[in-house]
Amino acid sequence: MREHTAAINPPRALWVPYILGRPFGVPNDAAFQRRVLLAVLRLLEVPAGPVLADYPEDAPPPAADEIDGVACPVSFDHAVDERDLGALLAREIEELAPWHDLAVQRRGRTTTGVSGVAQGEAARIIASCLNGAPASNLAGMSAGETLKIVCDDLRAYYYEAAAARPGAPSASAIQRWFWNDTAAGRAFLALQKVCIASNDKSLQVFGGNTLVPRAIMHTLAER
Repeated sequence: MREHTAAINPPRALWVPYILGRPFGVPNDAAFQRRVLLAVLRLLEVPAGPVLADYPEDAPPPAADEIDGVACPVSFDHAVDERDLGALLAREIEELAPWHDLAVQRRGRTTTGVSGVAQGEAARIIASCLNGAPASNLAGMSAGETLKIVCDDLRAYYYEAAAARPGAPSASAIQRWFWNDTAAGRAFLALQKVCIASNDKSLQVFGGNTLVPRAIMHTLAER
């Protein structure tokens, strides 16, 4: 995060405009990744620091021919109370399951599952917190640590499912979709308020520092 790097003030730093976890851009683009790496190394040529440079290129979207096959998983809607975020979240997770299965099939792996909690159970944990129940604790973890690992798993599930859909959406497009157009994004924003208002210090830290990216908070504040 650029603001964190500016506060730390290291001798050399290159800021890249990509989502967290992708410091070199998109996978399998060796030429682009090499340009980023060379830009980092060139900072060593600057005679004095600290230096915080901004990388000027956006990451390219995946090429159309990188999408294998054509798929159109179908789900049939079932009515839920639009005011019930927990129910909306559970329905959305179910609707995304075919896309996530397709993503795992294509990639041969998934980044979900770190918490050991199934996605449906993750929805129940989040809904429980939104309804005022005490936060669940995984073994050896505080309430804040538990929610963090559960929410990280759920967000990875959404991002992987979205990446499998037609059109090869970019990482930034997926991020905007998650926070602007999904029940999960709404639930996370509501959960942030619950955590910050909690008497549990671990929940306060989670809600204030890591649940909603700072860039998203800036975007929401500008509306």
